[in-house]
Amino acid sequence: MLKDVTNALKNQVECVVVISSDEDVLTYVKNLEVVPLKEEGSTDLNGALKQAIKWCSSSAEQVLIVPSDVPLIKPEYVEEMLKMGETNGMVIAPAKGGGTNAMLCPVNGMDMLFGDCSFFEHIKMAESKNIVVDVYDSFYMALDVNTAEDLGEIMLHGTGTETRKFLSDEGLVVVPIHGKERLHIERREINP
Repeated sequence: MLKDVTNALKNQVECVVVISSDEDVLTYVKNLEVVPLKEEGSTDLNGALKQAIKWCSSSAEQVLIVPSDVPLIKPEYVEEMLKMGETNGMVIAPAKGGGTNAMLCPVNGMDMLFGDCSFFEHIKMAESKNIVVDVYDSFYMALDVNTAEDLGEIMLHGTGTETRKFLSDEGLVVVPIHGKERLHIERREINP
């Protein structure tokens, strides 16, 4: 998923930064042509994002924050969000569960509120600071990975993504069902 996100961002933004406290992650991303940023101290996601934004603030007025579990992101979606950001102080893409899957915002003046229903919390905060907000509403950007059904959506809609290739290589297949859930994911033995 991280490869899909960084690939979508690379040619659209000046610099892609991946922040983590995990040394294995920081070593891995060096091969992705991004800036690995070591998270300082023991913090949560919002604290890590605050550190990354501070790092970016010396050379940027805005940052585009995208979690690593949004594998259906495409360069054209990033381009569209950046274009919207030319006339709006903040552009936000909601997750299907009410969270935030991408947010273009100023490097100063916005607190990071990622978590349950963060989409609404980010909008409220921006409005309280008189920041003009536009919503980038996209089925593909709304999909993050929290459930097995989300993996099924990636298998159905993720043609050409690294994530779908990985899931296929692991033998995962989608079985449509007509019941409480729409999709069932199964692992099948891979023929050598």
